[in-house]
Amino acid sequence: MSTHTLSVLVENKPGVLTRVAALFARRGFNINSLAVGPTEHPSISRITAVVDVEARPLEQVTKQLNKLINVLKVVELDASDGSVQRNLLLVKVGASATNRSQVTQIADLFRAHIVDVAQDTLVIEATGTDSKLTALLTLLEPFGIRELVKSGTVGIGRGGKSITDRALGAAK
Repeated sequence: MSTHTLSVLVENKPGVLTRVAALFARRGFNINSLAVGPTEHPSISRITAVVDVEARPLEQVTKQLNKLINVLKVVELDASDGSVQRNLLLVKVGASATNRSQVTQIADLFRAHIVDVAQDTLVIEATGTDSKLTALLTLLEPFGIRELVKSGTVGIGRGGKSITDRALGAAK
């Protein structure tokens, strides 16, 4: 199986996310990552779903998604050339007076930000690809990871075209 990222534009109405997630569940596909949020149009939300599936079943799911009433547009985002994809990571790391500067240097190396400082911990915020965030966590592990929160993948196509505008054009 291979990983695919789908960007699904939907009407901002109650129950739409449930119907979209249920479609994946009925087909037996696990959703690795799910992020939902508003777009530049208040009436439209974007669902970004990362799933492990072969190309042929993905095509079937895409067709079924397009048949759902509140779905406006479904686009597969290709990270290798056609989109920018990122995750957000918040990690609470042990940081005593003796190792605090080391933890800070690691955060700086990954262009991460320290967003909270306590006597014995630092909270670091980082954005990037899965591989970048995994590398950061590997370096922070020896200091003791106390807590970790990671968002789902979000992505947007490169270039001047907007899938939201195309979806609104098709809906009119």
